[in-house]
Amino acid sequence: MDGIILAGGEGTRMRPLTLTRPKPLLPLQNRPILEWSLMSLRGIVERVLVVAHYLKAQIAEFMARQSLFADYALVEQLPRPLGTGHALQCCRDFLRSDDFLVINGDDLFSWSALSELSREGYGILSARRRDYERYGVIVRNAAGDFHAIDEKPPRGRYAAPAPCSIGAYKFRADVFDYRLEKTARGEYEISDYMTAAARDHAVAVVDSPFWLPIGDPAALEAAQTVDVARWIPTP
Repeated sequence: MDGIILAGGEGTRMRPLTLTRPKPLLPLQNRPILEWSLMSLRGIVERVLVVAHYLKAQIAEFMARQSLFADYALVEQLPRPLGTGHALQCCRDFLRSDDFLVINGDDLFSWSALSELSREGYGILSARRRDYERYGVIVRNAAGDFHAIDEKPPRGRYAAPAPCSIGAYKFRADVFDYRLEKTARGEYEISDYMTAAARDHAVAVVDSPFWLPIGDPAALEAAQTVDVARWIPTP
């Protein structure tokens, strides 16, 4: 099975650290963030696709040096990044497997949760957040099944803490049969792919015991003392 790491953004919230280095290569406990992402997929997928755009040459150089995945492909997000859904679209012609995992390149996840997610047809990782308005809230139907992802809803719409999508997904190749529409921001959201797929497929919601989003310099600094190796096996 293939795994996809979305790493094409410019990391504007991480500036000035990303002025000369792409966000996935910023150091976290003496390893690039991207190396932690690769380790979180090792033993779950056989091959990885890394979606890159900003300072792509540096990511290409790192992937050529790393020894975690001999079988990989670098996918450029062209003509420019237009959202996570667009990043997934760019991978379509590079995929070899009928199903695949997708993870955000600036979030770290529990290896065991990703392993559980990989066994589903369609699925999404979830964690409860009190600040749910910053994320996509997982909405269930009357039967309790996954229905949709409500992106960045206003405060007060849901009881806190609310279950949120945390940036890891399991898809099947027929997801590309669905047509995405641009959001108000002019981007394509990967969460809209999952919402569309839920019309025809059961979507599993897998709770993750660990999620480390690394969105800005303060979050990166705080992450330096987190016991990441407890959740992601290291060589």
